[in-house]
Amino acid sequence: EALAARLNTLAEATKRPKSFYVREALERSLEDMEDVYLAEAALERFRASGEPAVPLAELERRLGLDD
Repeated sequence: EALAARLNTLAEATKRPKSFYVREALERSLEDMEDVYLAEAALERFRASGEPAVPLAELERRLGLDD
């Protein structure tokens, strides 16, 4: 109920439909969720690959960024 009241107040104050804010909230949340879940999936694939991790200092050295 509190969430619905906040949404109603926002919609009335800005003269926009509630659906605008619901869509906006879903888009922002979905972007965050995609970032988290895709990163977790990439980490799982890396761990399953058995490849050794490269320390940041070593990676910077290999890329010539250690100056």
